[in-house]
Amino acid sequence: MNSVGIVAEYNPFHNGHRFQFQSAKKLAQSDIAIAVMSGNFLQRGEPALVNKWTRTKMALQAGVDIVIELPYAFAVQNAEIFAYGAVSLLNAIGCRNICFGSESGDIHQFYETVQFINDHKDEYDTYIRKFIKQGISYPSALSSAFKELKPNGNIVDLTKPNNILGYHYMTAGEIINTSISFHTVKRKSAEHHDEYLSGSSITSATSIRKSIHFHSDFNEIREYVPNGTFIELHNYHDMFGQFHSWEQYWSLLQYKILSMTKEELEEIYDVSEGLENRLIKASQSSSSFEEFMTFIKTKRYTWTRLQRTCIHILTNTKKQTIQSLDKNPQYIRLLGMNERGREYVRTIKKELQVPLISKVSGFQNDMLELDLKASNIYALALSEPERSILLKQEFAQPPILYENKY
Repeated sequence: MNSVGIVAEYNPFHNGHRFQFQSAKKLAQSDIAIAVMSGNFLQRGEPALVNKWTRTKMALQAGVDIVIELPYAFAVQNAEIFAYGAVSLLNAIGCRNICFGSESGDIHQFYETVQFINDHKDEYDTYIRKFIKQGISYPSALSSAFKELKPNGNIVDLTKPNNILGYHYMTAGEIINTSISFHTVKRKSAEHHDEYLSGSSITSATSIRKSIHFHSDFNEIREYVPNGTFIELHNYHDMFGQFHSWEQYWSLLQYKILSMTKEELEEIYDVSEGLENRLIKASQSSSSFEEFMTFIKTKRYTWTRLQRTCIHILTNTKKQTIQSLDKNPQYIRLLGMNERGREYVRTIKKELQVPLISKVSGFQNDMLELDLKASNIYALALSEPERSILLKQEFAQPPILYENKY
């Protein structure tokens, strides 16, 4: 069976995601769409709106065939490490194609861009170091270095967020030395970080989340999401009484920072260059997460980088912990599948080089321990008995077997 892999967060699953995976299957002429999806904390350094099991259901109801989890060690990371982990997992589960959304929409541009930067690698890296020394953020340094190379011809604009991710997926493929073919779908209508609902049926996940958090009327988002997503959002809110956002974790983060010494904060992954001093000072004077973030934000660090740092503080993820982990994913955690997905898993299971796990009990692994710790922290936003219900899903839930559509 020919499969196509998609890297996703589905926060939440919306019409643009459905368009992407349907287009991906056509482009790659694939029978099976496999999504590798971040868990309960995301690449932008945010808690997911709803937990990974609910987001898995959304994807399966819309037609995705298999959903596997991107471990915390790769999910809450910069674009380069995030992409490497995702491509490694899709390669491990036998994907021969990967499709990603981009502002470009032209895969030949990406192949030429990868070659162009490879040909100018030393110069590119020199420019990156130069801009970082000037105090600008790493993503901005990448974009500025790219401009300095004065690319011409059929080259992708690497100042655009989805183009940057696409570039990292393809360079990850080179590092892994895989035979995966890459494809890209041009993003429709909404920009990646647009905060307002668009006039078409496709809008950004950011605008959907903002609408959900600031308006109690779900009907405002109905035209932008599949019916399954709409129902699952309602069900989640009915069961748990809320959606997840950073403000619900602010008091936990504030307590954690104020109870740590500077030396202890320095040990946390992604805390560097005196950031611990700003973190402590901001925690002492801020009354909300938004106020705290505004206080610590500088041109050197992006908002998303700082949010990722805050998640690592919450989960007590230390530099030494990440450095001690294997560079490659150590398991494939299966979150859900439909009948086609089940058939695919049966055909490739014996060929897999890493364990395919359906339950966490009985499987010991340091990388998995990080995932479980993150899920425990994620559940702290809830009161009892809702917290225990959520945690029971994490530790006892087998992969979702989806058969019927809404």
